[in-house]
Amino acid sequence: MVSILLVQPRQGEAARAAEYRDFLQSTGLRPEELSSRMLDSTDTFIGSLEGFDGVIVGGSPLNVTNADYDPWQRHVHSELDRLARHHLPTLFICFGNTLLAHLDGGEIGRTHPEASGPTSVVLTEEGRRDVLTRDLPDRFTSFTGHTENVISAAPSHRVLASGPNCPVQMVRASASTWAVQFHADMDATAMKNRMDFYFNYGYFSPEDYESIIAGLPSVDSVYANRILRNFVEVCEGRRSADGAEHSLSAITP
Repeated sequence: MVSILLVQPRQGEAARAAEYRDFLQSTGLRPEELSSRMLDSTDTFIGSLEGFDGVIVGGSPLNVTNADYDPWQRHVHSELDRLARHHLPTLFICFGNTLLAHLDGGEIGRTHPEASGPTSVVLTEEGRRDVLTRDLPDRFTSFTGHTENVISAAPSHRVLASGPNCPVQMVRASASTWAVQFHADMDATAMKNRMDFYFNYGYFSPEDYESIIAGLPSVDSVYANRILRNFVEVCEGRRSADGAEHSLSAITP
């Protein structure tokens, strides 16, 4: 049985529970295979990774381009920075794409925000070969919603996907770390729930809410969700190769 840790750098129990449901649905994992740890205050930590085969980092309402960081955001940055340096397979969603670029020397801005709803993702040549995307079509749709974006990827990152509305949609940051700007975890129900939780966060114009919601069921998120299933397969392969539980040190300071 594979064991995946979901790290959730967001606040609010309802949002946490809904996101956990989204990842169960998109990964195909059973509840006993997907653990959750919140990073919702300066008193919460990712903690030990012993026994886990991989880590997924969910989205966050935080922005790298915020003018000032409060203590919670500084804490989230510190925890996720340490996580990104671990060798355990790790996949970052949305906020994690901009954070990793920022930490590794890329350029972040607000040049290509995408309103909540569908987006088009286009694989690069490297994306056609990467283990997480090589069985996907060259172009597919996903759900998205972000106010900032990667303008230019960090020198050490390999861009796996771009798109007509956002230049860096997916990267491989290291041999064991990936990040996607879009929400590979979402289906139409998840997108609506997320819009309801963050109605006034600038991800869409409130007057467009009804029209966006009406169009969600027609969006095909199958291929975007497959990225998460492929990631789980990578984690399963790692467990099989090692033949046992992984013994890793805690990343708590």
